[in-house]
Formats: sequence, C-alpha cells, structure tokens
Amino acid sequence: MNVALILAGGNGSRTEQDVPKQFFNVYDKPVIIYTLEAFQQHPDIDSIVVACLDGWQTILQAYAKEFGITKLQYIVKGGENGQESARNTLEALKGICKEDDIVIIHDAVRPMVSAEIISDCIVKCRQFGSGLAAVRCQETIIRTQDGVKGDTYVKRKGIMRVQTPQAYSYGKALYVHEKALEQGICDVVYTNILMLDMGETVYFSKGSEKNLKITTMEDVEIFKALYRMKREDWVK
Repeated sequence: MNVALILAGGNGSRTEQDVPKQFFNVYDKPVIIYTLEAFQQHPDIDSIVVACLDGWQTILQAYAKEFGITKLQYIVKGGENGQESARNTLEALKGICKEDDIVIIHDAVRPMVSAEIISDCIVKCRQFGSGLAAVRCQETIIRTQDGVKGDTYVKRKGIMRVQTPQAYSYGKALYVHEKALEQGICDVVYTNILMLDMGETVYFSKGSEKNLKITTMEDVEIFKALYRMKREDWVK
C-alpha cells in the first residue's frame, strides 16, 4: 500500500496574509486541492492523510468533497512544525499500515508535483528504502554567519537540493520519528533530516525546478504563471 501524507499545518506567516498559503485560491481553487489532485489522480496512490492546520479541518473536508478527493482517508491535526505534522500522520496509520508499506510525505504547498515525480519517488523507495525528490544545485553557495558577508564557498558538485515528495517504508519512518521524540529532537522540518541524524543513508529520486514550494506571495505569482503554461500545453 502507498499512502500520501500531506503536510498542511503551516500558518503561512511569511506571506503576511490572513488566509494560510495552502488555502489561497488560485483560479478558483485552493492551493492544497491542486496538490491533493496530483495524488488523487496517481494510480499508485491508495490513500491520503492530511495533517491540517487546526481550525481548518472542516473547511478542508468541504473542499475535498467539492473537488472529488475520494482517496482522502484521514485529516489529523497539524503540528508546530513539519516534524510534528509528519509524526501525527504516521501515528494515525498505526494498525492500518504494514511495516513495508510506503508513505510518501509531501508539502501541501508544492502544488506542481507531477505524476512522474511521484512515480520515481515510489520506485526509488522500493529499490533502495527511500526516495527523496531532489535537483542539482545550480546556484553558487557561499557560507555566511550573519547573512551580510561570506568568506568561503561550497562546491555545487557535492550538493543536492531536496524537495518533497519523500518516500520511506512506514516502519522506518515511524521508528525514526519515535526515536527522535525519545531523544528530545522536536524542531526538525523534514523527515530526511531525522533519517540522517539516525545514521541512515537517503537516496534521491527525480525532482524538478517546477516543483515549486509556495512560501511567499511572489511564489504564488510564479505558480500562476507555471499553471497557465501547463494549461496552454493541454490545449495544444
């Protein structure tokens, strides 16, 4: 079984808007619905669990019904950070998922995730035990202490930019989250950091520069432009 775990617990403070970024309307549809549709339409995804910002669960249920997200199985309370939100979704699957079932963790605010990216994420996980969407770093990376100046650089050849989705076996994902909690680690954004902290090796899968994470209002405009281009391609 392959279960998509969608993290939608953020309050969108960096956008400085009243509505959380995952619930922004873009072309009369909330951002999170674009994301859920990608997993709804993927033939290898069996069910979906969402960690949702508290107070927005009923709204999400209504949107899911309106837009036909029938694979949505559970909506759980989102956490203070990505780590807690992911752990909440994993806890909800106790007694439902088997150890070797695959969980695909994804940001609700990455609405441009493609079927190809989801597929490769699952394939790599089956082959190697994990699959993290990633792309080569194209920018120059300079180390800094204060964000004002820098004096050393990092070679791009040795760097990958990791995105979501990230796929793991259910048993391993649950284990690292429970182990981290025992050790007092509670402020990590992504599960891949916990994997590395626990001595695991992670494997990369296909990512894309179009797999945009919406963090600021500028990102919303980029998403609109990318989506317009995608719709034009459909018409051709």
